[in-house]
Amino acid sequence: MITLDLRPTLALTDEQFAQICQNNRDLRFERTAQGELVIMAPTGGETGHRNLSLGSQLWQWNQIHKLGKGFDSSTGFKLPNGSTRSPDVAWVRLERWEALTPEQQRRFVPLCPDFAIELKSPSDDLADLQAKLQEYLENGLHLGWLIDPEQQRVEIYRPHQAVESLTHPKTLSDEALLPGFVLDLSEIFA
Repeated sequence: MITLDLRPTLALTDEQFAQICQNNRDLRFERTAQGELVIMAPTGGETGHRNLSLGSQLWQWNQIHKLGKGFDSSTGFKLPNGSTRSPDVAWVRLERWEALTPEQQRRFVPLCPDFAIELKSPSDDLADLQAKLQEYLENGLHLGWLIDPEQQRVEIYRPHQAVESLTHPKTLSDEALLPGFVLDLSEIFA
């Protein structure tokens, strides 16, 4: 991951940021609230497989319950603080999604997801991911899971609560936000 501090020399508009993302499809970009451009290379095979497992499990649950919309790591969310972030897996309650205009649904989503998962890859800095989850909370996230496969550890983020840390959990769930969803971690921690 590389972070470029563009300010005060350059302040990208939303349209310019979107064009950079379109012109460089082999890379993933995020933009911090301070205007920094974060460049992330594609993931390796293990991380890509784990991301697919996480997203697939959420997708399968959502196909049955139809309570919201799920998103993969290529989706940008424009948070209230001005940053544009891309969680590895995200989910938005259906009523919030449907309140967006068709144009808003096509562009970077102008809200914070209700639920987000960040998966730590070998090249990720844990402190950076923890800060990202805190940023999500400050912008309206209801539930976040930070999963570290190497340590077989999960941090659970909820508003106005201390971060909960679990070691070697077999599953994760949250009946209040995601009724009936149980994330099986066997593929993630394999």
